[in-house]
This record gives sequence, structure tokens and C-alpha cells, in this order.
Amino acid sequence: MRTTLHARGPQPADAVWERYAVPARWPEWAPYITGVDCSDARIRRGSLGRVRGPLGVTVAFTVTAVDEATATWSWDVRLGPLALSLDHGVRPSGGGTRTWLTVHGPAALVLPYLVPARVSLEMLVRRPVS
Repeated sequence: MRTTLHARGPQPADAVWERYAVPARWPEWAPYITGVDCSDARIRRGSLGRVRGPLGVTVAFTVTAVDEATATWSWDVRLGPLALSLDHGVRPSGGGTRTWLTVHGPAALVLPYLVPARVSLEMLVRRPVS
């Protein structure tokens, strides 16, 4: 299954991109992320890591593409045999930002992920930059 979510908000696109580009900042806008361990302070193709979530669930990830010039990036996330591929992007839009997320994977994984993903995208573009 493949589906794309979009969000718009008042935060500047460069600030939103920085929230994506620095894994240590992911818990600021993704309430289900309790911590991130990453091989790099800033994402790059080949960055490896783990995202910690609720109830001690930890998923491994590999960043598969990063294009700073177009503010896009992709990663694969895995929990044992379960895997998702995610593509993200950020664009300026009317004094704020438009962002999107395309999720690829089995419907049994994609569908339950859509609600927390939607909440996170909205927080990404709406929560004031700290």
C-alpha cells in the first residue's frame, strides 16, 4: 500500500527542514518518539539508527536519500520482519510551510501508522520553533 499525507502550517520551511534533518529534534514534534539514536548528528544517505517509542518499542532505520537543496529525504524503518519506507518533503507555502509524507508498506502496518503520522506532521509545521 502507498499513501501520502499533507500538512500546512505557519512555521518557516527552513526551520521545519531543520526539525527533520537533526534526529535529536524528532521528539519535539513527534509525540510518539521518546528518543533517537543515530550514527550522524544530521541525516545523510546511509545514516543508521534506532527510534524509541512507547512501551519500549524500538525500530531500526536507514536513511536512503537526502537532498538538502530540495528539502526531501527518505528512510526505511524496520521492526523485525516488518518494514515501511517513508518519503518526506518540505516546501515554503504562503508565509509558512507545506510538508508531506508518503508511506509505502503492507496495509496492516500503513493504516495504523496514519493517525500518529498525521498528528506528527501537523505538529512539525505548527508547533513554535524552540
